[in-house]
Amino acid sequence: MALVTLGINHRTAPVELRERVAFTPERMAEAFAELRATSGATEAAILSTCNRTELYLAGDDDCAPMVLRWMAGFHRLDAAELEDALYVHRDGDAVRHMMRVAAGLDSMVLGEPQILGQLKDAYTLAREHGASGSFLSRLFEHTFSVAKRVRTQTAIGENPVSVAYAAVSMAHHIFADMSRNKALLIGAGKTIELVARHLADAGVKDFLVANRTLERAQALAESRGGKGIVLSEIPEHLADVDIIISSTASPLPILGKGAVERALKKRKHRPYFMVDIAVPRDIEPEVASLDDVYLYTVDDLRQVIEENIRSREGAAREAENLVASGVQDFLNQLRALDAVSTLKQFRQRAELLRDAETEKALRALRNGTDPETVLRSMARGLTNKLLHEPSVQVRKATTEGRTEVTEWLRELHQLDALDADTTTTPEKL
Repeated sequence: MALVTLGINHRTAPVELRERVAFTPERMAEAFAELRATSGATEAAILSTCNRTELYLAGDDDCAPMVLRWMAGFHRLDAAELEDALYVHRDGDAVRHMMRVAAGLDSMVLGEPQILGQLKDAYTLAREHGASGSFLSRLFEHTFSVAKRVRTQTAIGENPVSVAYAAVSMAHHIFADMSRNKALLIGAGKTIELVARHLADAGVKDFLVANRTLERAQALAESRGGKGIVLSEIPEHLADVDIIISSTASPLPILGKGAVERALKKRKHRPYFMVDIAVPRDIEPEVASLDDVYLYTVDDLRQVIEENIRSREGAAREAENLVASGVQDFLNQLRALDAVSTLKQFRQRAELLRDAETEKALRALRNGTDPETVLRSMARGLTNKLLHEPSVQVRKATTEGRTEVTEWLRELHQLDALDADTTTTPEKL
């Protein structure tokens, strides 16, 4: 059985195409049914995220063209447009690709952990729809094991590589236990949403969100159990917060040195941690000169991010080695399974020949034929039938120049050892 992986991702297709090829949960049952009925795949799994759509298939080796046509039709796309962005991996390369995806080595952000959970969801969904059989199940389980080793044995996922995560991570240098601290987030865009999530993960429970429009501030704040305010209300709340992270599109500073000075007098030397992610800056640079204020800009964060990316790249090399080992282990397992199946067929064929010769001998005995003659005839007949087809194939292979078949025959039956045992030397005379 062949393994085929095909799909598109952030490297091969723009978001406009990726969103058109995405599989929605509502159509997943329909997709599995059509895919297995029309593509030549006996087993299938579908991974669909914002950055990639991939199909993992077990079945015919030449199923890729059929799957391409099916995908184009399913999503109402031009097959040529999809083909330009499509990549296809087979067998060992397909195994390697899945393991690299699970380990975060093929992600937009190197080492990001979310993809492993998404891959596990894809496997669960395939099983729920009866699309994943023993072959893909074995591959997924082995892949998850390799991804776990990558996570536990390398540092690929330890350091932050996003601006939002880096900002929150740096706050730990000032506040060891952030569950006691209140955060003021200025802005309500995607970056601040991500900051809020990372702060909540770090233990922050008390949120204040300031934005130009109150509705957006309240929506984000309430999702974290906080309060929304407008920008003009910031000064009256400034003394109560410990962490300030700002990211707006304002052309002028929102938070000035004077307002921070007044708040510091009320705080009695309790420190501020501030991160200004905005360009142009939201917080006046002079604020950094104040005692008990730790102000960082987006450039400071970039340095942290670049250092962490370099750290991840070193870990990625270790991860690639673990993936290579995992691929080899899986392929060895498949070869072992194939050997078991082949040996089973070999034995079944030999037993059929044995049973046929035994039945022939029994008929001869019932007819009164001499038992010794029957035994010798049965032994000769069984030997000839067992050796006939292998002998024909060895002669054919040798004629075609495949001399390794002869070497395999000698190794399988230990003919060299037999030659050595039957050789008579002068010393033995």
